[in-house]
Amino acid sequence: MIESISAVTLATHNMPRAVRFYRVLGFEIVHGDDNAAFTSFRVGASYLNLTVRPAERHWSWWGRVIFYNSDVDALYRRVVAAGYRPDTAPRDAEWGERFALAASLRSFMIPACRKQ
Repeated sequence: MIESISAVTLATHNMPRAVRFYRVLGFEIVHGDDNAAFTSFRVGASYLNLTVRPAERHWSWWGRVIFYNSDVDALYRRVVAAGYRPDTAPRDAEWGERFALAASLRSFMIPACRKQ
């Protein structure tokens, strides 16, 4: 039986911009940096990896990764203060979580949730 997700790897055309975004969200770099071809962030007991792909490589919407955060409202304010424009403001969902869709970076959305 699968026990957990070890890592999720996302492709980007612009590593410096992507690293800056995830650092604003509070992710800790454990490997690489904004100039690396591959960068890893610690996400609890798991990892979020970024890999650079050439500009001519295009992809369409692929899905979504959801991260739990203990204070979605504070995270939302931090994202806005850093100049990003989230897709939605924090709200209580009918399934019992508070969530917001963070800035999309043109390629993917990062919903932030907390359990109610």
